[in-house]
Amino acid sequence: MEVSLQLQRPLSYKAVFNHTNGCFKIKPFLGSFPLARTTPFTPWRSECPASRVSHRVTAGAADFSNRRQRRSSTPSSKGPAPKGFTPKTQVGTSTQKRDQENNNEKEDTSISTSSESTEPNKTEIESNIALGEESTIELYQKNKVDEGEKEEPKEDIPSRGEELAVGKSNQNVENGTIGKILEDVAGLQKKETTLKIDIVTTPREVASEGNNLDGTKTIDTVTVKDESVKSGEKTFEDTSLKLKLEMEANLCKQEIEGLAEENVLRGNKIFVYPQIIKPDEDIEVFFNRSFSTLSDEPDVLIMGAFNDWRWRSFIKRLNKTQLKGDWWSCQIHVPKEAYKMDFVFFNGQNIFDNNDKKDFCIPVEGGMDVFSFEDFLLEEKRKELEKLAKEQAEKKRQEEEQRRIEAEKAATEAERAQARMETERKREILQQLMKKAARSVDNIWFIEPNEFKGANNVKLYYNKSSGPLAHANELWIHGGHDNWKDGLTIVEKLVRSEREGGDWWYAEVVIPDQALVLDWVFADGPPKVATIYDNNNYQDFHAIVPRSIPEELYWVEEEHQIFRKLQEERKLREEAIRAKAEKMSRMKAEMKERTLKRFLLSQKHIVYTEPLDVHAGSTVTVFYNPANTVLNGKPEVWFRCSFNRWTHHVGSLPPQRMLPADNGSNVKATVKVPLDAYTMDFVFSETEDGGIFDNKGGTDYHIPVFGGIVKEPPMHIVHIAVEMAPIAKVGGLGDVVTSLSRAVQDLNHNVDIIFPKYDCLKFNHVKDFHYQRSYSWGGTEIKVWFGKVEGLSVYFLEPQNGLFSTGCVYGCRNDADRFGFFCHASLEFLHQGGFHPDIIHCHDWSSAPVAWLFKDHYMHYGLSKTRVVFTIHNLEFGAHFIAKAMAYTDKATTVSHTYSKEVAGNTAVAPHLHKFHGILNGIDLDIWDPYNDNFIPISYTSENVVEGKQAAKEALQQRLGMKTSDLPLVGIITRLTHQKGIHLIKHAIWRTLERNGQVVLLGSAPDPRIQNDFVNLADQLHSSHGDRARLCLTYDEPLSHLIYAGADFILVPSIFEPCGLTQLTAMRFGSIPIVRKTGGLYDTVFDVDNDKARAEAQGLEPNGFNFDGADTAGVDYALNRAISAWYDGRDLFYSLCKRVMKQDWCWNRPALDYMELYHAAKKY
Repeated sequence: MEVSLQLQRPLSYKAVFNHTNGCFKIKPFLGSFPLARTTPFTPWRSECPASRVSHRVTAGAADFSNRRQRRSSTPSSKGPAPKGFTPKTQVGTSTQKRDQENNNEKEDTSISTSSESTEPNKTEIESNIALGEESTIELYQKNKVDEGEKEEPKEDIPSRGEELAVGKSNQNVENGTIGKILEDVAGLQKKETTLKIDIVTTPREVASEGNNLDGTKTIDTVTVKDESVKSGEKTFEDTSLKLKLEMEANLCKQEIEGLAEENVLRGNKIFVYPQIIKPDEDIEVFFNRSFSTLSDEPDVLIMGAFNDWRWRSFIKRLNKTQLKGDWWSCQIHVPKEAYKMDFVFFNGQNIFDNNDKKDFCIPVEGGMDVFSFEDFLLEEKRKELEKLAKEQAEKKRQEEEQRRIEAEKAATEAERAQARMETERKREILQQLMKKAARSVDNIWFIEPNEFKGANNVKLYYNKSSGPLAHANELWIHGGHDNWKDGLTIVEKLVRSEREGGDWWYAEVVIPDQALVLDWVFADGPPKVATIYDNNNYQDFHAIVPRSIPEELYWVEEEHQIFRKLQEERKLREEAIRAKAEKMSRMKAEMKERTLKRFLLSQKHIVYTEPLDVHAGSTVTVFYNPANTVLNGKPEVWFRCSFNRWTHHVGSLPPQRMLPADNGSNVKATVKVPLDAYTMDFVFSETEDGGIFDNKGGTDYHIPVFGGIVKEPPMHIVHIAVEMAPIAKVGGLGDVVTSLSRAVQDLNHNVDIIFPKYDCLKFNHVKDFHYQRSYSWGGTEIKVWFGKVEGLSVYFLEPQNGLFSTGCVYGCRNDADRFGFFCHASLEFLHQGGFHPDIIHCHDWSSAPVAWLFKDHYMHYGLSKTRVVFTIHNLEFGAHFIAKAMAYTDKATTVSHTYSKEVAGNTAVAPHLHKFHGILNGIDLDIWDPYNDNFIPISYTSENVVEGKQAAKEALQQRLGMKTSDLPLVGIITRLTHQKGIHLIKHAIWRTLERNGQVVLLGSAPDPRIQNDFVNLADQLHSSHGDRARLCLTYDEPLSHLIYAGADFILVPSIFEPCGLTQLTAMRFGSIPIVRKTGGLYDTVFDVDNDKARAEAQGLEPNGFNFDGADTAGVDYALNRAISAWYDGRDLFYSLCKRVMKQDWCWNRPALDYMELYHAAKKY
């Protein structure tokens, strides 16, 4: 009965490659075996114990019976015989068809039925070769004919009736080593031309097929492969080769017998043949059961694999041999990828011999090493992933196609239903109309002939004197049919008729095909020229078509036409939507690619790579300029590198001394990037042992690797915040929380947000909102709600103490207590909910308590692996809370590089500059995108920016009641506070009007005094410059979009500005920013006249106008240059609009910077 076993590592299958003390190694033996004896042996490795295993095997050629056995026409032997043994049989031969087996079949991992079973349909042929007076070898060959093959006719030749005694020394394993050579002998007998050869046998000659042992001649039929070989001389050569191979078989047999005897004497339990194991060859493993824990077991199996149990596992049943000692054997094919073979023996159940829990292992020579095998595995993994990706893509395509088919079916059904409804509606209207229609009206109009149908020519007569056209110089008919179904289809000029009885005029008209009713009016001219009409007192004229098609047939056709029109309209809409979506996707991808390039080049003054895009499996050169780092002037620079955030399984590469590069002070080093890399990590040092390091301020240098077979494990980031757009937005903080979270989530990381459940939330922006659970903290029950906001997972905390049922976000006297409670409740929610985020990100003073509450109460109680990142959005509020959070947080940021420098001296920040970084904010392209904006008249990109902005300007002027003219328009969108430079705003309004420009302001002031001041200014401007100035002192989201699109310039004259999103949004819409040099405004706007070099350092081109001072002279300097550029060089101005639209100010780059910061925080 065949036994099926599940392959698994038994007992102690160790990774023996890394623990060589437990390895059994075999070293090749180059001596001989006189009298089947061997000499003492020195182990292959001194640290490998003998484990009662032979270490000396003579190397030799071997091939084994991993072949399909074929049927032979010779009758099989009768009676049971142990598998692997040849019973004594009567010598008899016949004409046979012999097939040589394929030597490259894969190793069978199944278990043979029994170690001592007899296999049917096998012929065992005995041949005695006289090698001397005392030595005789029996050769065994088994052929099995494929089921589909026809057996050749055979002729039984009687023997002398004698049985040959089978010598013990001539016995071997049925599927053993000698089988290979014997099969080679048999191969020589396979010819396609049949030759009859007389062979006389003598006691010292070869007893071959077709020869009787009584010495008489017999005739044997030999199949010859090559038809050109016809001579007996060729046959003689083949016979000589057969003898040579038979001699080699005899030598191999003697070597194996010698090895077996020697290992029995030494008490070794295992040896292999050949002893030098090479890849992509067959070997035979011999196992002495009597020396093993399996000595009493009837079944012996080998379980193994290659390369530390990582490749090509196998289970094989061993067969008992006739070698001296209790030797069992089986064949194993060594794959070409192997550098080591690992195995144990067992009884097929639960008794193992695993070399004292160290497993057996044998090195494979001449093939892969461990590193080559690692590369091979990675390449195989890459191929597997490519195949999987193709399969998934095909599956996705099929699913999309199925959805498209289902959607098409549903749309078609809906269109048919709509066509039926529309047809019924038209039918009712037309039937009412037909009741009023006539064939003629006395003394007003008639048609000749009075019987007509569609496509007929008729004359339609009109009595000019009967209506309002009595004094018209010309008469025209404007007509259609079936209640003007297709609009105006008949336009003809009437001519005077000779008919008496009135002032009759007529026109020749072609009746529309399939018309039921003819519709028309008379006029004093053609369409768009006529001024006087006779429309039958606003009811139009209608005439029945007497010989029209049957009405039912008409409505069937009408319904079909309506249906077809609906289909065409839908397909046009779908095609437009598809084309727009593809273009948006393409533009986003192109922008992301440009941003990544900027990211990689952002530190080119220090380090960069060639190629710039590093791909897995490639070789990359790293260039480093120590002149701009702490290693400036050092005589040597050493490069230290690893991969995957220093977690790659090969560890850090050996330090590499960098060589001088051709370009200036740069040095370089070359690295091979593994296939399973997703990031390249490195630092620089002054010596091989270390010394001074340049590790980028503790964050290390990291470069993304593309195309690797391993993807970066996702991080889990939790934001704890009190503002979030669009559900509870007060300022820029709400935009950052939503947009940053979405951008990081798009990088395949996991992001959650914990948020107060205000009673003033805009729940229409929350999807799948539902109650989840409750928990208690601080003596208060806190209900947890869950919902999706802009695709983000948000947990809403609702404490039952009413702290967030105040109708507002800010403005309560106890805001500090409210938000302090929320921060503590958020951490308790994470703790009780079993969350273990990598990063907790808190924002501004309102969630600053998270930093110290986490360190004091939660870091050592279940959240030990979590790190805290704190972002300052505006240092003007809550400085005390910010200072405390700065002391506790692991990493801190603010919203621009320049602002981080401006606040570096603040007492809240100064002690912690080592962990303080500036990362610029971005804008959300899904909200601010002129190509996909419903608030502007036409969509546009950089390709049609001029057309789009002109249409938006006209729409803005019309909406605000301003003069529709081509003038430079300055837009101002801001909160009216002193921080925003309200005195500079007022001056800029008047200066723009002086330069004959237009100005629009949108915004409101939280301070009533400032609001009233601007109300008065608005009244003054609307009365004096109403056609060129409008102040909208409120918040209007749709209007803001129209201003961004319609304005030529956007003014942002802030006294200080941590980041600023207004100037970024302006550029997105192709409006040119005019800003003061402060904070994020300075980091994002590069003056067209003065900042070319600064822009190039950031991989950008100049994009606006800026000024230094906080006085009116500074505003005038920038504003005058901007308006002059509009007047003096319109083409250059439009090219600037196109340029700024192409620049990427979304969250692509900030998200990459924040991920670098998160990883840096995890190192602490």
